[in-house]
Amino acid sequence: MAYSIFGQVVGVRKYVNGNMEIDFYHEDEITEYKYSSNSSLDSNFPKDLAETLASTLASDICVEIYFDDNRNPTHIELEECDYDEDDD
Repeated sequence: MAYSIFGQVVGVRKYVNGNMEIDFYHEDEITEYKYSSNSSLDSNFPKDLAETLASTLASDICVEIYFDDNRNPTHIELEECDYDEDDD
């Protein structure tokens, strides 16, 4: 079943071989997503999605990641995070 998760990028590691690891905070936990030039790896994020995710680090941009029935990422949506702040 297709699904999505909503959260923010809280960490990025980029390696000299072009691989990337992205820490994504959602629902009070961190999930690590990976991009590798070795496309045969399971759960490999497409390069363009991984680079877009990485570019949101240390920003007020929230991300919704959509996955297909096979748990492969299909697309992402970006939006400004809406934090509820009290004006006390």
